[in-house]
Amino acid sequence: MKLVKFRSWLPKSVEALAGYSRRDFAADLTAGVTVGLVALPLAMAFGISSGVTPQAGIYTAVIAGFLISALGGSRTQIGGPTGAFVVVIAAIIAKHGLSGLLMVTMMAGAILVFLGMTGLGNAVKFIPRPVIIGFTNGIAVLIASTQIRDFLGIKGSGAIPSEFLERMQYLWQNCSTTSLATVILASTSLLTILLVPRLTKRVPGSIVAMVLATACVPLLGIPVETIGSRFGGIPTGLPSLEVPQLRLDLVAPLLPSAVTVALLAAIESLLSAVVADSMSGDRHNSNVELIAQGVANLTVPLFGGIPVTGAIARTATNIRSGARTPVAGMVHALTLLAIILFAAPLARFIPLGTLAAVLFVVAWNMGEWREIPTVLRMEAKDIAVWLITFSLTVMADLTIAVEVGMTLAALLYIFQVSRTTIVAPLTSEAIEQDRAHRLQDRSIPHYISIVHIQGPLLFGAAEKLGEVEIDDLNQVVILRLRYMTAIDATGIYAIERFHDRLHATGRTLLICGARRQPKRLIYTSTLPRHVGARNILPNITSALKRAAAIQEDFGGIGEETAVMLQEAPV
Repeated sequence: MKLVKFRSWLPKSVEALAGYSRRDFAADLTAGVTVGLVALPLAMAFGISSGVTPQAGIYTAVIAGFLISALGGSRTQIGGPTGAFVVVIAAIIAKHGLSGLLMVTMMAGAILVFLGMTGLGNAVKFIPRPVIIGFTNGIAVLIASTQIRDFLGIKGSGAIPSEFLERMQYLWQNCSTTSLATVILASTSLLTILLVPRLTKRVPGSIVAMVLATACVPLLGIPVETIGSRFGGIPTGLPSLEVPQLRLDLVAPLLPSAVTVALLAAIESLLSAVVADSMSGDRHNSNVELIAQGVANLTVPLFGGIPVTGAIARTATNIRSGARTPVAGMVHALTLLAIILFAAPLARFIPLGTLAAVLFVVAWNMGEWREIPTVLRMEAKDIAVWLITFSLTVMADLTIAVEVGMTLAALLYIFQVSRTTIVAPLTSEAIEQDRAHRLQDRSIPHYISIVHIQGPLLFGAAEKLGEVEIDDLNQVVILRLRYMTAIDATGIYAIERFHDRLHATGRTLLICGARRQPKRLIYTSTLPRHVGARNILPNITSALKRAAAIQEDFGGIGEETAVMLQEAPV
């Protein structure tokens, strides 16, 4: 038993060592090199659009890519910087600087490790689809809006605003400075990225576009802005280890942003792992995957990196290229390392317009635009949740959007659960239908009313018990919990108040048929003392016998005496 429990926490890379062959390594090597080439322009583009240097994006992809593959719970997951973080990273840097971003990343890493170790990461599965689509739609729009300046070569004065509306106003006011050479080069790069996959699946379109554009700029002397002109190129090798300065006074202000990063990382990494499972036939370990994501986010800030998560597009590319084990993900990281060790000086010629074209395609692919017609066919409340989440993501702040989206998700879940809960007296027709199963041939005496609860009696539905008309009930009321699936403290309180209402009118409450979870909570609460332990029965048959005994005891005495007897200790 202990061995099974221990194995459930092992990374997939350890499991893959058993029976690993040369053929497996050959397949992983090919896939790793391929996805490494795909990740190169993306890592630089994500770094630039996040407000840091292109090399920071590459460093992040190298370190996090290796750690997530080595420690993760998926055989083919590829980790690294993604478009989901671009907006929130830029906002954090604008407000708290690079040191604030490093703190947020490490705090998010600690949260992810906690989610993985406690199993709470599975809670992200309960986020409704309209909320997730609203996030992804909004993030895609924001990513595309941040690339318009580089795609058009606009040279406005001052820094471009981080807010969407102000950014669009800035671009409109400075559109007269558009560079024709940049537009032509960026548009050609965009067409290349889109057309190459139609001609061949072997070579990534982004790599072809980047290589061609990088070669044309110095050879033809095209006057466009490049990585070298803006950032001075990419240094060779990895940065030295440097522990960020931790400021305790910033922990509270940065906590909402850290929670946002952690939630986005958890959602995207687990979603990517599910996609990988469907493509490869494997089954990932959610808790181990989240721990690996947390360790990666705790580590990359030590090298000046940015937040990371599982990357769906790169994971899919990895699988399509023949990856069999996490070794492919580690090869992908080593491929990027080899590039910055031996080919970093060439990166200074990469045009920023080409990287903008790469991110335009990323924004389009991640936007899940095909899901919008499906959302619009849903109920009005689902459409409202999607629209509010999308609008807040674009117009306000991603942290606010996450907070409001999670709140809406909780309220929507409560609303849906409460709709499934039924609290009502059993009619004679319902009793006849149930007789063959539990009531057998017994008749229900005239002095008994049966109230049944179907579904969970949680805080979103507990008020339904208070809506039952007491005057319509008979002398003894049996609250049947056979079909009640779950209960919480609010549900227990609602039953106590229901008992008090019955007690005030001289009626007796019996409770029967509780299942495992409700039964356990009932007997650990004050309910047995409140209604009397003898009035909580295992099934309807024993409840009917108890009701008959009560009627026999109280049948010949007055109502006032009966009430006094009920109040006596049991």
